[in-house]
Amino acid sequence: MFQQTLKKSVTITGVGLHSGAIVTLTIAPADANSGITFIRTDLRGAAAIVPARWDAVIDTRMCTVIGNAQGTTIGTIEHLMSALAGCGIDNAVVSLDNAEVPIMDGSAAPFVAAIEQAGVAVTRAPRRVIRILKPVSVGDGVKSASFAPDDATTYSFEIDFDSAAIARQSRAVEMDSDVFKDEISRARTFGFLHEVEGLRKMGLARGGSLDNAVVISGDTVMNAGGLRFADEFVRHKILDAVGDLYLAGAPIVGHFHGVRSGHALNNQLLRALFADRSAWRYDAAALALPMARRGLDQLAVA
Repeated sequence: MFQQTLKKSVTITGVGLHSGAIVTLTIAPADANSGITFIRTDLRGAAAIVPARWDAVIDTRMCTVIGNAQGTTIGTIEHLMSALAGCGIDNAVVSLDNAEVPIMDGSAAPFVAAIEQAGVAVTRAPRRVIRILKPVSVGDGVKSASFAPDDATTYSFEIDFDSAAIARQSRAVEMDSDVFKDEISRARTFGFLHEVEGLRKMGLARGGSLDNAVVISGDTVMNAGGLRFADEFVRHKILDAVGDLYLAGAPIVGHFHGVRSGHALNNQLLRALFADRSAWRYDAAALALPMARRGLDQLAVA
């Protein structure tokens, strides 16, 4: 397997979930071995550049926020990062004119559609993956996130909410591009109506609506169209985990298990993993199941 980027640039516009601002975002091809880089077009020089890395995460309240030494931040990156991971994009430059990735419909599907519109190009540089060698876990006894060795890239998740609209849900998947697109990418973010006022007082959720989130009032889903999946909530938690964990800088071959986990624990898990050099190693992608297999014979070579 070789590293992949986009054939051409693609631009989308949407509202920021927390800022409420209109944001224009462009995903562009990038050189091999450059990874995923965010650039704020409203800034100049080094202050504009923020690498998509686990050690650049500076906030995990309600979303994942990355930042740089100059104080520049970019928030709500998890759904876009999830789409890049699910589509097997190793290298890309993401330019945006504000401090938050647009929420679109609350899922990763619009970003998947944009990537498919741009097309995928295979480079001549070999891809490497991060192989989990031994169990690593973080948590507090109620919430937890863990890695364990596995021959594939697998995810499992458990959630439990008081609302009967969600209740207890669990799901496990062996991830590849088809599974991501068909089973995970369309699952939307969700929240509770009674929390909205408090979030907005904190400067959050200013752009939230029934168009970009599943909203629950008591035990009722308020969205006129209902749910996309009976277990859409736990599927979205897997979607978030895929995006948060792609900040590792390469696909992870191993099993992720989350129990009521969120952005904070997902990032803590990466920090715990990289703090223990005996828990992982880099492998050539040929020795592992790749995130994207589909249509390689039809892809361009960059």
